[in-house]
Amino acid sequence: MKINVIVLGATGMVGEGVLHECLGHPDIEAVLVINRRPCGVSNPKLKEIIHQDFSNFNPIAESLSGYQACFFCMGISSIGKKEAEYRKITYDLTMHIAKMLAERNSDLTFCYVSGIGTDSSEKGRSMWARIKGKTENDLLQMPFKAAYMFRPGFIQAGKDMKNTYKIYKILNPLFPVFKFLLPKYVNKLEEIGIAMINAALHGSDLHILEPGDISLLAKTGEFRSNSGD
Repeated sequence: MKINVIVLGATGMVGEGVLHECLGHPDIEAVLVINRRPCGVSNPKLKEIIHQDFSNFNPIAESLSGYQACFFCMGISSIGKKEAEYRKITYDLTMHIAKMLAERNSDLTFCYVSGIGTDSSEKGRSMWARIKGKTENDLLQMPFKAAYMFRPGFIQAGKDMKNTYKIYKILNPLFPVFKFLLPKYVNKLEEIGIAMINAALHGSDLHILEPGDISLLAKTGEFRSNSGD
């Protein structure tokens, strides 16, 4: 079975890596990216919509049907942000887009990138972790075919990627050390993309995936676990 997917956040580090894996995967027939600026990628599978206001997808609603997966890789740092501002961008925007996609695609798998340390209780002291936790919790209650929350840790940047954050470029040579010392807290960028594709194609018993779970899902294709969420 071949699927059509939407990638959001393709001009960021994680989204660019996920897009790269999607374009190279034989079971993905078409990819739609929605960006505020061109992603600079040309591929026969790829369709790009430039849209400035991500809090209002109504003007492009007709283009959102006919997809089996959405890989939501958008996000901002909470540094310097007040809680109301961070919530509006992280929670409100995400739920607006998710609702529109759910209404137009009855067989959609939604994969959301949050991060290690996300607070599922929504009661912790960390503002960003609470808001990410609420976003995850509410996405898991939406009428998708399936929803998966991806919580990567330190990420090894992909080769020839244009949107790698500077800190990752600096720390990239140390990835083997991090992998050796903290194997459960690191991921390769390509693993995230492959794991998302495998989740959409095969499913997973885990709906909240920590770094180690992401690595396993990328390796095994159809990931089954008895450890629970």
